[in-house]
Amino acid sequence: MLFRETQTPLQPGRLLARGVMRHLRDHDFMCLEEFAPERGKRVDVMALGPKGEVWVIECKSSRADFTSDLKWQGYLEWADRFFWAVDGDFPTEILPAESGLILADGFGAEVVRTPEATKLAAARRKTLVLKFARCAAQRLHWARDPMLTAGG
Repeated sequence: MLFRETQTPLQPGRLLARGVMRHLRDHDFMCLEEFAPERGKRVDVMALGPKGEVWVIECKSSRADFTSDLKWQGYLEWADRFFWAVDGDFPTEILPAESGLILADGFGAEVVRTPEATKLAAARRKTLVLKFARCAAQRLHWARDPMLTAGG
């Protein structure tokens, strides 16, 4: 008998994240979804570029999703560039003009506006890249060994 996993349909924000990550992968960025740069913060997508650049992308599926998010400004200090990812029906005029804009769906995305870079401090970049690498390795390990517990 074949094992068939039942999959729950992805929520709108997760679909946007998938499209964003597919697009960024095509541009040599490696992404982690639901990444916590520090305790109490969790970004929708963090992307690490080929030259070590760090992008944070927040995925918003509706006006209400955007207006209820009061923590996004705390993510700015963790990225060289900050983007919003929304679908084609989103009212983009409500998004801050100084941030980046990505139009996305569950299959792909397009960067519409790239914000000015604000370089991370070297020490913060080193800490963040190390945490990114360790998180990616841990997720890969968990995927390969589902019986692994968080404690080892």
